[in-house]
Amino acid sequence: MNLPSLFKYDQSASPDIRLVKVDGIYRDLTYATPFAYRRAAYLIGPEGDGPFPAILYVHWYEPWAPTCNRRQFLDEALQLAQQGVVSLLVETMWSDQDWFIKRTQTDDEENSIRQVIELRQALDLLLAHPGVDPQRVAYVGHDFGAMYGVLLGKVDPRPACYVLMAGTPRFPEWYLYYPELVGEARDAYTKYMTRLDPITHVSSLSPAPLLFQFGRHDFHVPEERARDFFDAASEPKDLRWYDCGHGLNELATSERLTWLIDQLVLNEANQKS
Repeated sequence: MNLPSLFKYDQSASPDIRLVKVDGIYRDLTYATPFAYRRAAYLIGPEGDGPFPAILYVHWYEPWAPTCNRRQFLDEALQLAQQGVVSLLVETMWSDQDWFIKRTQTDDEENSIRQVIELRQALDLLLAHPGVDPQRVAYVGHDFGAMYGVLLGKVDPRPACYVLMAGTPRFPEWYLYYPELVGEARDAYTKYMTRLDPITHVSSLSPAPLLFQFGRHDFHVPEERARDFFDAASEPKDLRWYDCGHGLNELATSERLTWLIDQLVLNEANQKS
């Protein structure tokens, strides 16, 4: 399967950005996707002319969690803005809390294609922000956000580094939670999705540095799966474990911020000194 052609879209089309609220460094906005719907996003960034490093943040799916949406990384983005970093926090198909139970396995490939295209468009929006340095763009994704970030990176080289948080290496490991399939139908679905599975493509993110973050008590991503995912990636890469579950914890947040600042801010400063 030719993934670049699968995830093509018209980059010249206007996203029709509409500002909902502007308050200093904070912008609440909506924009038109290449499909027949709009998405909402937060754009958080320092004032000034730049050049600014930038981050595309993609949230997790936890339907009963208040952070199962673009608000998940809002505090983090506000903190990074004080370091001169611009962040875009986007909605996804799983921002709808009922998304998982409304979908079927027959929808999964088409939904995946659309989601990757949406993430590519989100990068367009982020890089179009005045002062953003296109050479210093990071991708941060949690859960499905991590998995679809790998597919993005397979076809789009613009992110210079990635933080992949508590993602599983193969889509069927989660997509077969519901609806359930058994026997030949389950085997056929698993084989069919192999061509999109993150573990199939994660090595393609090289030479971008990767930070993997996993919880030692994560029901959804047992340690063996996590290590398979990490082992499939190419260097440079870093694996961090935390004494927590799928949602990770404050130590993971602290180490992620330190890593991102080092990749996006300190490395640039060291190159100039």
